[in-house]
Amino acid sequence: MKRGFWAALAVMAGVMFAAAVPVQAADMVHRVVIHVDDNDKKRIGMALNNAQNIDKYYKSKGEKVEIEVVAYGPGLHMLREDTSPVKQRIASMGLAMDNLRFSACGNTHKKMSAKKKVELVSEAKMVPSGVIRLMELQEKGWSYIRP
Repeated sequence: MKRGFWAALAVMAGVMFAAAVPVQAADMVHRVVIHVDDNDKKRIGMALNNAQNIDKYYKSKGEKVEIEVVAYGPGLHMLREDTSPVKQRIASMGLAMDNLRFSACGNTHKKMSAKKKVELVSEAKMVPSGVIRLMELQEKGWSYIRP
């Protein structure tokens, strides 16, 4: 009698666990940070391609994803109003993807602005440090990509 009770309890626990897993997966939000520290137009383009492909993939599965592109050092040119080789593409992506954020390194911006204030594209948000932002997001469990 005791064996039957424990077997039934194990089956019920297994069924309850299996039923709970899809609910958790459907509620899951994927998070990815993309690192840009290079002023190479091809690499910057690859970073934007990665962001669009990630967004498209998870939307096709009905899943949520948050994407953040962090630029620092020479990569900050990506987000500069005067030198960005992808300014129009960033504007277009900003309108099309409400789950996308562009973060600009405050340390790099300060150095680049030493002689003349550098303006950023309107989609960019300043963070104190690009490297620290990458670390903090990874510590929170964000996936990391460096194209």
